[in-house]
This record gives sequence, C-alpha cells and structure tokens, in this order.
Amino acid sequence: MIQNIAIIGGDLRMVKLAQILAKDKFNINTYALENSDELKNIEQIKICESIKQATENTELILGPIPLSTNSIEINTPFSEKKITIKEFIDNVKGKKIIAGSIKKELKYLFEENNIKIVNILEREELVVLNTIATAEGALQIAITETIKTIHGSNVLILGFGRVGKTVANVFKAMNANIYCEARKNKDFAWIKTYGYEVVKLEELNKQLNKFDIIINTIPTMIIEKEQIECIRKDCLIIDLASKPGGVNMKETEKAGIKSILALSIPGKIAPLTSAEFIKDTLYNILKEEK
Repeated sequence: MIQNIAIIGGDLRMVKLAQILAKDKFNINTYALENSDELKNIEQIKICESIKQATENTELILGPIPLSTNSIEINTPFSEKKITIKEFIDNVKGKKIIAGSIKKELKYLFEENNIKIVNILEREELVVLNTIATAEGALQIAITETIKTIHGSNVLILGFGRVGKTVANVFKAMNANIYCEARKNKDFAWIKTYGYEVVKLEELNKQLNKFDIIINTIPTMIIEKEQIECIRKDCLIIDLASKPGGVNMKETEKAGIKSILALSIPGKIAPLTSAEFIKDTLYNILKEEK
C-alpha cells in the first residue's frame, strides 16, 4: 500500500495537491517547490534538498503537468533549480511516475529506461473535469479583453469536442449567441440538439465576419492568413488548443486583431479545484491497480 509520495516540480496545482495529500495522511517529500511558502511547517510534508533525497524512500513519484515544456528540463516554476530529464530519469528508476502532458519522445525515453510513466491527462475523468476551469478561464478572458458584454455577442467555437461543448455551455449561460464549427454529421446533430447554430468548415470563411469572439479548441492550424482576412478588426480570438495552437498569431498581429493563446488555464485560475480533480483521478488509478 502506497504511503510515501514524492512530488517533483510543477505549478500551483502541485502545491495544492501536496497539501491535500498530506491531509489524507500521506507522507509527502517535495523537491523543486521550495519557493512556495504554503508547504512550510506542515507535519506530513518534507521539503527536500535534493531529488535523490525526495525520491529514494517513496513508492510513487508525481511529476509536473506538463512534465516538460522544452523536452530538456522538467517544469519547475516554484523553484530556481533546474532538473534535466536525464537527472529526473536517473533518480526515478524502479519507481512509478505519474505526470501530465508527456510528449511521445519523452515517454519512449522513460520506457527505454524501464520506467513506468502514466500520463494523467489521458484519463477521461480528469480531461472532462478540466474543461470546466478551461471554459471559465475563456469566459474570464473574454470579459476582460472585450469592450462589449458577452450577453448578445456572437461567439464562434471552433471544434465541438469535450472542451468545445463546455465552453459553449458556459457562454450560452451568459446569453451569448453560440455558433459551433464542426466537421462530422454527428456533431452537427449535437450542436442543433443543444440549440446552437452550426457552422460547417466549408462555410467558415463566409461567416467569419459576423463574430465578436472566436474561440478555438482544435489542436491543428485552422485560422490562417486566408481566414484572418475575413475576420473583423474588433473581434477577439482566444486559442485554447495546446501548442502550437490553431491560430496563426503572427498573422493576427499583422492584421491588428487581438488574439490570445490561453494555455494551462486550470492551473492558473482554479489551482485548488484542479488539484482536487487530480487527487480524485490519482486515487482512481491506485484503486484500479490493486
């Protein structure tokens, strides 16, 4: 039974997660989180001086979400310390690793070193729950960055997957006029069922000039120069898709259209709730492996 957990690096979600797990009576070793005052003077939490000290007597290692942004070092925003992927691997051999947003080349590297690593963001329950914070974050950006009310605004959502559905629901609650772009007939049916307007991909360019806000959820380039030429100058574009996103930011800048690449929203606007979602997902993983 797992009792000792190491948390290495990560953002405010991991800080909150350490506190939550400590309340649940796990012994927590942390490394590369020392700039967080919240973890000091908690009986169940030990702030370690080295990654070796943090990991050597633990059964489970929790890494950052995302694990790495450059495939060279792991993500450590709460520390001045830099931890290379090689150093991380050297200190976690024989351990179980759970982290998030693990690039394929890094997953292969861990597997080559006989390390079992789990991408927690591939868990359906966490992905779905994270859409709530993502949608609320998109709404917050829209309210802050536009000079019109959301009420009555024409909002286009590109993509009708898990994020797109939740974003549409949140903006609809603000009485925006919701238009959703999709490619599959089943998605068209769901869009109509929810009471939204369908925008087919082949009709996209003709309709782009009617929107006050465009929100992209598709992780592939969909708003290029051709589309940007059809968008009004006063339109706000919010790109929620993972890097490199689906909006050509250089072209929107040239065109004088405000566009925002909004990444890792759950960790920024709702770190405590996100940490609770991570904890629940973690417990599901551990329960399934018994």
